[in-house]
Amino acid sequence: MNTPISRRHALSGMAALGATSVLASTGTHANTNTLLTNTDLGWDPESKQFTLPPLPYPYDALESVIDEQTMRIHHRKHHNGYIKGANNALRQLEAIRWDQGDPSFIQHWQRQLSFHMGGHVNHTLFWSGMKPEATGGGGQPTGNLNQIIKRDFGSFGKFVKQFKLAATKVEGSGWGWLVYEPVSRQLMITQVQNQQDMMIAGAVPLLGVDVWEHAYYLKYQNRRADYVEAFMRIIDWEEIARRFEAARK
Repeated sequence: MNTPISRRHALSGMAALGATSVLASTGTHANTNTLLTNTDLGWDPESKQFTLPPLPYPYDALESVIDEQTMRIHHRKHHNGYIKGANNALRQLEAIRWDQGDPSFIQHWQRQLSFHMGGHVNHTLFWSGMKPEATGGGGQPTGNLNQIIKRDFGSFGKFVKQFKLAATKVEGSGWGWLVYEPVSRQLMITQVQNQQDMMIAGAVPLLGVDVWEHAYYLKYQNRRADYVEAFMRIIDWEEIARRFEAARK
């Protein structure tokens, strides 16, 4: 049975992993903001390591927006690279805990864990937040999420405008995110630099678009705005709505 991972357990059980992290750990039970399971993140409790989870669709499924070659490289090379980095950081921190590593490097390995684990979680949410246009990708959300978007942004069109601008204007590499802020109980849009910097503390990530150049360069070259525009056609709003309801609980 897969154990859902809550953001609260993730952050308290494995130290600070970056604001978007929802880290799988053993022996936890969901109590709030459930987004991912152990299986989603490829967590092996025996080896205490992460492995690369498969995509929820074929590499060419999003071809109208993201080409097959980009998907293969992005998933197998870049995403897997973050997993390897997170595993290495976990090993190094474990060695320090057991007096088998150099404690003077603990700040370095904590930063490495934050960066690489942020990359793993971000990409896991990214892949599952998309689906092909032919099977219902794009359009608009329905139900509660649609109503709250209208409440917090004025209209769905105004949300789209702000989301696209935020993602397009990220300085350097990073992400655009729609998040749920649990204290004010409202939706917000934020930019994330790299994999973890600038995320609102405590916010629950709902919808993210990767704007690192490796996510779009083969098809769009330097036309990030065109890529973000096209991305709106493959959002899986049913999945985003599921995350939203989980976050509100």
